[in-house]
Amino acid sequence: MRFGMDWGLVFTSLKVVCEENITALSGPHDLPQSDASRRLVTCMSKIRDHGEALEPLVSCLTAVYHHYDFDSDTPGNGYRTLVKVLQSCLLHIIQKGRYIASNYNRAFFRADHNVSEMEAYCSALCQLRALLYLAQRLLNDNDYGQLYSLQDGELSRRFVREYTSMHKACFYGRCLGFQFSPTLRPFLQTIVISMVSFGESYDKLQSGLGMAAFSLLTSGKYVIDPELRGAEFERITQNLDMKFWKTFWNLTESELLSGLASLASNTVEVNLVLTVPPEPLLLPLASDPKLLTPVSPPVAHWGPGPVHMRLISYELREGQDSEELMVFTCTNAPQISVSLLPFGSQKRPPSPWLLVHFHGGGFVAQTSKSHENYLKSWSKDLNVPILSVDYSLAPEAPFPRALEECFYAYCWALKNCHLLGSTAERVCLAGDSAGGNLCITVSMKAMACGVRVPDGIMAAYPATLLTTDASPSRLLTLIDPLLPLGVLSKCLNAYAGFDCQTVEPTEGTTTLSALRRDTASLISDLTMGASNWIQSFLPAEVAGPFTVSDRRSLSNEADRRSVSPCSPDFSEHRDYPEGFEPLYSERLAVIQMPSCPIVKNPFVSPLLAPEDMLRGLPPVHLVASALDALLDDSVMFAKKLRDMGQPVTLRVVEDLPHGFLSLSGLAKETKVASDICVERIRAVFQQQSPPSSMCR
Repeated sequence: MRFGMDWGLVFTSLKVVCEENITALSGPHDLPQSDASRRLVTCMSKIRDHGEALEPLVSCLTAVYHHYDFDSDTPGNGYRTLVKVLQSCLLHIIQKGRYIASNYNRAFFRADHNVSEMEAYCSALCQLRALLYLAQRLLNDNDYGQLYSLQDGELSRRFVREYTSMHKACFYGRCLGFQFSPTLRPFLQTIVISMVSFGESYDKLQSGLGMAAFSLLTSGKYVIDPELRGAEFERITQNLDMKFWKTFWNLTESELLSGLASLASNTVEVNLVLTVPPEPLLLPLASDPKLLTPVSPPVAHWGPGPVHMRLISYELREGQDSEELMVFTCTNAPQISVSLLPFGSQKRPPSPWLLVHFHGGGFVAQTSKSHENYLKSWSKDLNVPILSVDYSLAPEAPFPRALEECFYAYCWALKNCHLLGSTAERVCLAGDSAGGNLCITVSMKAMACGVRVPDGIMAAYPATLLTTDASPSRLLTLIDPLLPLGVLSKCLNAYAGFDCQTVEPTEGTTTLSALRRDTASLISDLTMGASNWIQSFLPAEVAGPFTVSDRRSLSNEADRRSVSPCSPDFSEHRDYPEGFEPLYSERLAVIQMPSCPIVKNPFVSPLLAPEDMLRGLPPVHLVASALDALLDDSVMFAKKLRDMGQPVTLRVVEDLPHGFLSLSGLAKETKVASDICVERIRAVFQQQSPPSSMCR
C-alpha cells in the first residue's frame, strides 16, 4: 500500500475487525465469558479507541510529510517512517483479528497464544500513538523543512525524558521486528535471544566457559517466554555499560561466526593484515603538486602509534606480494593469505581504482574482520583492491584518535598505492554508520590540510550528528532492536570522550581479548536455530506502569488541556492530549545526554559544519534505510550539501534496519541494498556522478 493512499480503508478495516471480535466474543449476556474472551474484548476495545484517535493524526502527517523529503523522487524522512511503522502494526492487527474472528471456536485454536499476541500489539499500538504525538510536536515546533531541533534543547531533553520512562519491552517480545522485512525477523530474534542470554550471565560477573554455559542454560526461557525476553532486553539496553556492548558486538569476530560468514563469502586471492608504523609522510599539495606538505602520524591521547589495516583483493595484482609490502604484514594475525597462483598464470596489472574503507560499529566495536563478507563481494564485483582501516576504538580511544588514524591511512594509501595493486587514478572512500562519518570527516581534513581529496564518497546510513537532538527518525530508537537510544547515547558519549579515561592499547591484543574464543563459540552455538519457533509460546503483556504521581514528577507537565491532534497549540510542556498516556516502565533508562562541546565539533558532527568547511567535498553518495533511526541524519546532510551546490545523491531503501551491509548475506533485500552501494562506488570510479539535484 502506498503512502497517503487507502488510509481510510485501513482504519475502516480496523474498526470492522474490532467490532466483529467484540460482538463474537461478548456472547449472550446470560452465559459466562472465558478469561481469554474477556481479555480479547478488552484488548479489541482499546485497539478500536487507538484507531479512532490515530486516524486524524495520520491524516495530518501524511498531508505534509512530503515537504521533508530530499526531493520529489526520494520519498524518505522520519515522519514517513513513523507512519510506515504504524501501517505495519495496523495491518498485522487486522490480519490477526480476522484470523481470531474466523477460528476462535475451532477445536485447535490456541486462544491464550493468540490473545497474548493481540495484547502485545495493542501495547505496541499505544506506544506508536505516543511517538506520533511526539513527532507532531516536532513538526509544530521545528522550522519548515527541518527534521532536527538543533536550536531547541528543551525539545531534545523532553525526547530523552520520554524515552527513559516509556515502556519499550513490548517491541522486543512478540512484536519484535514487525516493521522489517520478514526474511530478517528470524535473525533479529536470534540476536535478541543471544543478547539477553549473554547479558544475564554478564550481569552475574561470570567469565569464560562458565558464562557461555550459563547462557546456554538460560536461553531457553527467553525462547519460550517473549514477555520475559522483552523485559530483559529493555533492562539490558537501558542500563548495561559500554564494556558489555563492546564484548557482545565483538562476538561477530569469533572464530565460529567468522568461519560461518566466510563459507558464504567470495574467495579472494589477497587478504592481508597490515601494520603501518607511525612515520611522517610527505604528500603533494593539491593546489600545486610540485610542493610537498607533511602529514603527521596519529598522536591524540597517547602519542604516535601504528595504524592497522586490511588489504583485500579478489585478484592478485602487481605490488601486492612484494617484499616491500610484506614488511607491513602481521605474521601472527589470523586469516592472512596471498593465494598461490596456478602454474603459468600471471599477476594482474595495477588497478586504476582504489577503495579505502572505514568500518561501522558505533566507534566502539568491530574491525575490518566483521565486515569482510561484503568487502570480499565488493572487491569481486568492482574488481578493485580494498584497504579497510582498523582504527582505534572508543572509549579507550575517543575523538580525534580514530579520525587521525583514518586520515593517516588514507594518506599512506595515496603514497603507497603501488604496493596495494593500484595506480590510484581514482580513489573512493566508503563506510557505514560510524565509518560513513569518518569518510566525510577524513575528506574534510584532507581539504583542510591541502592534500588530494578522494574522488567520491559512498556513506551508508552515516552518523552525521553525534548529539541526542530530537528528530522524527530518532524516535525509532524506542523500538529498534539494533539501535536503541540507550546504546546509541553510550556510543556517542564514548567517542566524544565524555566521562572516560583513555588508555594506550596493549600490544598484541585483539577486540576479543576480553572474551575467550570458546565462550564466543558456545554463545554463537546456542543461538543458532532458535529463531524459527521463537514466537509460538506464552501469554500476557507486560506493562508495569508508574503511579500517577511518579508520571507527573517525571514528565513535569504543567497542564493537561484538551487539544486537537492537528492543532499547533500544544501547551509548553504537554505532548499528549487529555485522556491519553503511553505505557511506562518500572525502571528508568540511564541516558546521559552529551554535554561536552566536542559533539558539536564539525569533525565529529559534520551536519553542524559551516559551509566553508564542506565546500569542495567530492561527490557524496548516501545510502540510507527508511527504518533506520539515523535516516534523518542522511536526509538533512544531503539537503545541506545540495543547497550549497555540492554534488550529492541520496537513495533510501525500504524495510531494512541500521547496519544492513553486515546482513547482506542473509536476505535478498540486504543483497539488493549492498548492490546499490556498489553502484554508487562504481559511479565514482567511472565518473558517472549525477548532478547534485538528482537522487537516483
